[in-house]
Amino acid sequence: MRARDDIDERMPVVWPLPVRGEPFERADADIVRRMDAVSAATACAKLHAMGITRTAVQGPAALERGHRITGSALTLQFMPQREDVASGTGQEYVERDTALWAVLETVQPGDVLVVQAWGSAFTGCFGDMLVRYFRRRGGAGIVVDGRIRDAARVRELGVPIWCTGTTPHYASQSELFPWAYDVPIAAGGVLCLPGDIVVADDDGAVVVPAGKARALVEDAEDHEDWESFSRMRLDQGARLSDYYPLSPNSRAEYEHWRDERDVRGSNG
Repeated sequence: MRARDDIDERMPVVWPLPVRGEPFERADADIVRRMDAVSAATACAKLHAMGITRTAVQGPAALERGHRITGSALTLQFMPQREDVASGTGQEYVERDTALWAVLETVQPGDVLVVQAWGSAFTGCFGDMLVRYFRRRGGAGIVVDGRIRDAARVRELGVPIWCTGTTPHYASQSELFPWAYDVPIAAGGVLCLPGDIVVADDDGAVVVPAGKARALVEDAEDHEDWESFSRMRLDQGARLSDYYPLSPNSRAEYEHWRDERDVRGSNG
């Protein structure tokens, strides 16, 4: 393998990398906490009703079933390689000076790293060492519209990851290069801005625009609550059409049930 200095001498600077976007505000911590009770399906449906129709990240699925995350989005963008600008020939000796290493140094507890990797089947965006460091920094999870490597070791780390699969390739081995972070990205056909909220579970990952999060969580809390009531009634033998969705009569029944439950809760 060439030494890093030899690679730097061979590669003139055509465009300064990594690119970093403007400073941004992370999502409100209280909204993120409340959003933790909202499923990806409910978030997606509620956003659709609010007129935001492209929120479900297409392609990535849970590497390990049963994980669930909610957190403020950090963003990382891969771009196609062009050998006069950026090449992965030097492996990690080049990558450690890219957006991939840089974004990991900005991770704060509870962050969700969202990655634009163009659905590449040949780009292992993260492996054992990077995911291990992400975990140490307190990151909540990773959503990448591309692949990871070192799958067995990554699974052992227990970090929730949504990806399109696995590959033996390192991040810049084939067609892409870590280009920018803290910038708007397109992940699985969805626009994600730094500071948006990401909700992900076994149904997939959903991007909640930061400006819609409060209205969504207030509506979704009621939705999740009446759905729990409806499940109970269906399990007791009620008719589907009476309780999903709620009719005016069953809505009144639910509100009475909710009020009684809340009174019991307040009395200990």
